[in-house]
Amino acid sequence: MKRPFPLWVAMTLSAWAISPASTANAAAEVPEPASAWARFDGRQVTASGAQGMADRSAGRYAKADDPVRIASISKLATALAVMRLVERGALDLDRDVSQVLGWPLRNPAFPDRPITLRLLLSHTAGVRDGVEYALPLDARLDVAMRDPKAWDSAHEPGAYFAYSNLNFPIVAAVMEAATGERFDRSMQREVFAPLGLDACFNWTTCSPRAVRHAVVLYNAGGSVARDDLHGTKPDCPVVPATDGSCDLTRYPLGRHGAAFSPQGGMRIGARSLATLGMVLTGQRPDFLKAASLAEMTRAQWTFDGSNGDTEGGFHCAYGLAVQILALPGRNAQCRDDPFGDGRTRIGHAGEAYGLRSGLWVDPVSGKGLAFFATANAADAPKGGSAFTAAEEAMIAAHH
Repeated sequence: MKRPFPLWVAMTLSAWAISPASTANAAAEVPEPASAWARFDGRQVTASGAQGMADRSAGRYAKADDPVRIASISKLATALAVMRLVERGALDLDRDVSQVLGWPLRNPAFPDRPITLRLLLSHTAGVRDGVEYALPLDARLDVAMRDPKAWDSAHEPGAYFAYSNLNFPIVAAVMEAATGERFDRSMQREVFAPLGLDACFNWTTCSPRAVRHAVVLYNAGGSVARDDLHGTKPDCPVVPATDGSCDLTRYPLGRHGAAFSPQGGMRIGARSLATLGMVLTGQRPDFLKAASLAEMTRAQWTFDGSNGDTEGGFHCAYGLAVQILALPGRNAQCRDDPFGDGRTRIGHAGEAYGLRSGLWVDPVSGKGLAFFATANAADAPKGGSAFTAAEEAMIAAHH
C-alpha cells in the first residue's frame, strides 16, 4: 500500500536531486523518505509520529522509535556524559586535557595556551577540521593533532568560535583516559542506561531489536548512504585499520577517540531523542544536577560581529555542545530562529548523509521537539532562517 507524500513535497522539491520538470514523475516512482518527530515536556512525550520508508529493500515504513544516525546531536549527548563525569570529579572542565591524556595537546601557534574541555565543547579551542577526523583503527589522534592544519593559527584558544567535528574525538579520548573505558561503553553507562534508552554509538551497544529497525540513510539521489544493515550489526563498527583489519583490541584508549564517531554517530529514535531532550528541561535532577545543566546551557560564546564563524548566521550563541537559538539582543547578522517566533531555544541541529535533525527545548515553557528528515540534498534550499526549508517545515508542522 502506498502512503501519501505531503511532508516530502512540502519540504523540498530537491529531496532526490531532480529538476522541477521531472518532479511529478519522480514522486510517483520514488518512495517517500523517512521522517519522524516527537513533542515533549519535562515529564513525557506528548505526541509523536513518523512517515516514509525506513528501508526500501525491506518495504519497511518508519516508526517514531526507529533508530537513525542522528548526526551532530550526538555532540550534545557526549556533553551530557562529560557533565556527569565532572559531577563525580572524574573530569574538570577547566583542567589542561594534556594532563589527562598523557600526551601534549597544543596549538602549534600558541604552545603556551592549555586546551580544556570547556574550550573543546564550546568550539573555541582553535581546533579545525583541516585533517581527517574519521580515523582508521590503527591511526593515532596524538599524531594527527601535531599537524598544523588541525589548528587555527590566527586566533588563540578561547578567542574565536568555529564549529569543528574534530573537537569531539579529543573529548572522547579524554573520557577514555579518565575512565579507562571505551567511549561507546561509557556512553551506554553514563547516558543511555540511566535514561532507559535503546540507543548507541555505531551500533555496538544497541539491542538486536534496534538494529532490526534501523533507518537506512539514503542520499538525495536515492542511493544508500549509511546503515543498510539488513537486520544485523555491522561486521566492523569503526573505520577499519589501514590494512583492512578490524581488531578492536588494537584500539588505544585515550589515543584515538574517533572510532565510535562521538561527533555524529549516535543511533537513536525520535521518541528516545525526546527523552534525551527532557534532561534539558531541568526535570531530571536525578540524571544531571541543576548547576551542571545551567553551566552546559549558558552561552559560553556569543557572536559579537567578529569573534567567530557563524556559518551564515546559523551559529550565534553556543554553550557546552548546546546551540542557543534567538538569544535576545543578538547581532543583526544572526539568522538562527527556524521557529520564527523570536523565542530562545536550546538544543542542537544535525546534518549528515542526507539527514537533517533537531532537538530543541523552550527553557521557559519546558516544551520541546525532536525530529529528523532523511534524503535531503546537500544544497537543500534555506528557509526564512539559516536553517533549511526542510527543517523549518518539520518545526512548523509539529511544534
